[in-house]
Amino acid sequence: MEDKILEQKTISPAVKNFMDEITKKASQSHADWAKVFNVTYANTLETTVKKISDNDIFILTGDIPAMWQRDSTCQIRPYLVMAQAIPEISDFIRGVVKRQFFNMNHDPYANAFNSEPNNAGHHKDHTKMTPWIWERKFEIDSLCFPVQLAYLLYKNTGRTDQFDENFVSGIRKLLNVFETEQHHTKKSEYRFERDEDRLEDTLINDGMGSPVAETGMIWSGFRPSDDACVYGYLVPANMFAVLILDYIQDIFSTILDDKKIVNQAKKIQVEVKNGIEKYGTTTNKAGERIYAYETDGLGHYLIMDDGNVPNLLSTPYLHYTAMDDPTYLNTRKTILSSENPYYYAGKFGKGLGSPHTPKNYIWHIALAIQGLTQSDKDEKERLLNNMVATTAGTNMMHEGFDVDDPNKFTREWFSWANMMYCELFLNYFDYKIKE
Repeated sequence: MEDKILEQKTISPAVKNFMDEITKKASQSHADWAKVFNVTYANTLETTVKKISDNDIFILTGDIPAMWQRDSTCQIRPYLVMAQAIPEISDFIRGVVKRQFFNMNHDPYANAFNSEPNNAGHHKDHTKMTPWIWERKFEIDSLCFPVQLAYLLYKNTGRTDQFDENFVSGIRKLLNVFETEQHHTKKSEYRFERDEDRLEDTLINDGMGSPVAETGMIWSGFRPSDDACVYGYLVPANMFAVLILDYIQDIFSTILDDKKIVNQAKKIQVEVKNGIEKYGTTTNKAGERIYAYETDGLGHYLIMDDGNVPNLLSTPYLHYTAMDDPTYLNTRKTILSSENPYYYAGKFGKGLGSPHTPKNYIWHIALAIQGLTQSDKDEKERLLNNMVATTAGTNMMHEGFDVDDPNKFTREWFSWANMMYCELFLNYFDYKIKE
């Protein structure tokens, strides 16, 4: 089986009926939104799914023929609303979870995988590659997202058969990696170097990354953009770890029975949260307490945010704080301003960009998160209008677009961005994921 762009599939009658119901409701007030929803919501099912078997479903990220642990969760997450009522979608999501945990068991340090052991991807990198691995950049969120999808499948459908022996094995590996990377300098054998000109694609210090002190937080080599961390502790990724460690404790105390895993997860969770609050905060120009994007525990901080998730903007989306938490509000105000070097404003939009994309390009993903992390429906409407107006006539979301000319954009086919639009769209019309 070759990794390639798949021929378009036909969605099932049950999915079409669900989409027709929503489209009818949305078209009464926002026909242009509904048009984009119909294209983007169907696109992931039609073009990115490679069904190996009922229990093994591979999800392409879009224009790259590999499956990212992070992207595949975000691509599927809005379908949890359908899974509440449509068994075939529940089965489909279970198949994705099972593939994610196959990947995690194969190598918990890798971020992207091939559908078969074909040696596709970045095999010239200086790290421990295998034929199954597309890329082996260690990112905390690559471990968090599959746990989130497995848990939310349970919360939205009640099913528990995804919590099988491969799930348990994957969780044990996740916890061991988290513990190891809390002591990265002393205990970790992970190294990564790439022989390319782009500095963001490699780690300094012989592949170990910049020096860090031990803080209780988990070290991460790379951000969810797949760019290297400047400092080793990526604060929003550690916030996400706090959330999924809570999920693990719930699963292994109410559905499965493993006190050792529960205790291990609780210990790490307490240490990470204490580390965030002690070492992961700083002050903005106004002297207000905010969360840093990255720190090293040695007194260095990055005051910024990136369009990818997890980011600081997504803190309430990660259930680390409430939307009205004072430190979060200070942080939000700071990163949605010129104090963040990757905040851009122009004729056609304003929001978060990324060092991963050109200057003055903002991310559709970040606009969706901006809407999902506040309760003002008028603001959600403004953001949805902005997203729909900046598709450059494609009716699809992109990675980044130029705030002064949305006809200039990166990634014409980017399934994660499409589905983040859908999640905000569904949220606006009160179709909610149970969390």
